[in-house]
Amino acid sequence: MLEKLAGLVAGRTTRFVTLVAWIVAAVWLSIALPQVGDHEKNNALNLEADSPSVQAERIMKQYFPTDSGIPALIVWHREGGLTEGDFEGIRSLSSALAAKPLEAQQGSLPLHEMPATSLLRYASEDGSTLVQPVTFAELTETGLLKQNLASIQSIIREQAGSDPFAVPVDDESELSVRITGPVGISVDATDLFMGADVSLLIATVLLVLILLLLIYRSPILAVVPLVGVGFAYGVTSPLLGWMAREGWITVDAQAISIMTVLLFGAGTDYCLFFISHFRQELLREHDKTKALKQAFKDSSGAIAMSGFTVVLSLFALLAAKYGAYHRFAVPFSLSILIMGIASLTLIPALLAIFGRASFFPFVPRTEAMEQARAAKTGKPHRSRAKGKATFGSKIGQIVVARPWTVVISCVLVLGLLAGFTPQIKYTYDLLSSFPEDMPSREGFSVISEAFAQGDLAPVTVIVRMDEAGLPGMTDRLAALPIVDHVREPQLSPVDPQYAAFAVVLNDNPYSGEAMEAIPRLFEAAESALAIEGSGEPAKNVWIAGQTAAQYDARELTNRDNGVIMPLVVLLIMILLLAYLRSVTATAYLIATVLLSYGAALGLGWIILHEWMGAEAIQGAIPLYAFVFLIALGEDYNIFMISSIWNKRRTMPLRQAIKEGVSDTGGVITSAGLILAATFAVLATLPIQVLVQFGVITAIGVLMDTFIVRPLLVPAVTALLGNRAFWPGKAGLADKPEQTAKAN
Repeated sequence: MLEKLAGLVAGRTTRFVTLVAWIVAAVWLSIALPQVGDHEKNNALNLEADSPSVQAERIMKQYFPTDSGIPALIVWHREGGLTEGDFEGIRSLSSALAAKPLEAQQGSLPLHEMPATSLLRYASEDGSTLVQPVTFAELTETGLLKQNLASIQSIIREQAGSDPFAVPVDDESELSVRITGPVGISVDATDLFMGADVSLLIATVLLVLILLLLIYRSPILAVVPLVGVGFAYGVTSPLLGWMAREGWITVDAQAISIMTVLLFGAGTDYCLFFISHFRQELLREHDKTKALKQAFKDSSGAIAMSGFTVVLSLFALLAAKYGAYHRFAVPFSLSILIMGIASLTLIPALLAIFGRASFFPFVPRTEAMEQARAAKTGKPHRSRAKGKATFGSKIGQIVVARPWTVVISCVLVLGLLAGFTPQIKYTYDLLSSFPEDMPSREGFSVISEAFAQGDLAPVTVIVRMDEAGLPGMTDRLAALPIVDHVREPQLSPVDPQYAAFAVVLNDNPYSGEAMEAIPRLFEAAESALAIEGSGEPAKNVWIAGQTAAQYDARELTNRDNGVIMPLVVLLIMILLLAYLRSVTATAYLIATVLLSYGAALGLGWIILHEWMGAEAIQGAIPLYAFVFLIALGEDYNIFMISSIWNKRRTMPLRQAIKEGVSDTGGVITSAGLILAATFAVLATLPIQVLVQFGVITAIGVLMDTFIVRPLLVPAVTALLGNRAFWPGKAGLADKPEQTAKAN
């Protein structure tokens, strides 16, 4: 069956049909459908509609209507104190925006109607900083927001006669201006990801090309996997763009960046696995078509199983409730699915077209072909050495000779590293993931230094109660240790029973300690309502603000971790059981990659915290790393264990393990290095969440490549012996004469 399928995609005539079909598909889809980058949505919501903070925001809009919209915060700052000329510039900008509002502009403070001296009350206590808000309509496109910010910058530069946006914020004498707030951060983040996408693509292509040249020393073979990845992306991008345009999925720049790395890393791996089998067959078979069919027969099952494992694992992200995780599911799984199809159709067709020339100048030939070539050229021919021990065979010998030593050593090393995971600190403040010199982050830092930390983002507690209970509520909220003070309550103009309390914390509102205050604020407010006898306090309290939103993000992340991680393990377990038909093998293959994941997380924290100075890692990292490392790590296990399973049919198990480790060692090591290197490219980007994800994932891939696959898994298999096949058949029984021959 597999040989027939190979003939369909890589036969003497159909190989060209396969190539043309891919070309037509990529070109037609690119013309007929939009590219995925055309429909990025980088301001998509992450919280669900029924999240408490989202519900609170709806209550705020309903009972405390304003024309607030989405704010851009213009931060005017001078170390020695704002001058009269600076205040005049602020008033001039306010006047310009009032006279000629920008598109989608919803409101701005009428500072131009106030005398310069009155503006001092809007400045910081030391007079060095003033924050001027300009709001825009919700759901305004990022592109339009960028144009509006450019217009504001142009007005300020023209009035100032200089460029205060280029002045360092710590300059002792000059005026500096930065734009922050949700609008400024959104625009800067979009620009950052756009620049990162180009850099990432160039760096990844060059890195993979260089590594392939070093591994195979063949220019043609180095290009073949890149061609496969290029066609896969050419088909995936318009399909995702079409789905995004129709509103079926939402894609953002972060997802596209990681998808690009995943395509190059995993896609190149699948190509290498097929190329390796093809090369081995060319050393035995004169007819390249027969060699390719046999290579397809030997590798296609493992490639398909491996790809399907990754696809299902990534598709499990659809079960996530946190938006960023959910948005990853379709782009990642679809890209790997298409790449897997390309690996089993386009790559064989290209290799069939080039044949042995694919490996030029180190062309693999049979022994008879080498002898005939030597006779024709008159050059002496040296037969390929038989029985020469390779590094892979030496590793295989160690594994079967000392399995207990290998297992104990590997478990101790991985377990020790995994022991550092409880020390990991997490943050849910996305702004801290961006570069410190990003303008909007600089503006935010200026605000945090000039004003009280809690004033940056007060927590808004909304309650339904009568006016008589306001003092009691204020006292209850203010009594909490983390609360600095509670501002004067605001009664709703729509329904006086609704009151809003701005609670200013005495800690950074984006810190973990501030998030812990949210449930305590709920308890205090509900307790106050219960004393007032208002009935059902749980339905009469809502908490809005950035701190509340971060708290909800953490709760959703914890929920998704508890759902998706077991789901991924379950899906992979089902696939392994179906493929290997062994409960025992499935159990230890799952256990080894889980141990490797914990070790990668622990070592990643050591590197990020101790060497790179990270105080905390993004809360999304454990789930991202888990899905990728469990799926990709199982890839290598599948390829290696498949080799052992196949060889077990014709030789004793110990010999099958030695040869399985030896035969898969080179290709899996090469694939692991390429995959780890592509993820490590993320560490060169100026976005901390991608840096952290890249470092931890690269470490995990290297552990799977150099510890789990060549040492731990085969050593456990050797220890279990025929029990590794349970309840399936053990295959060839170990007979004394076979064991002697194997040794």
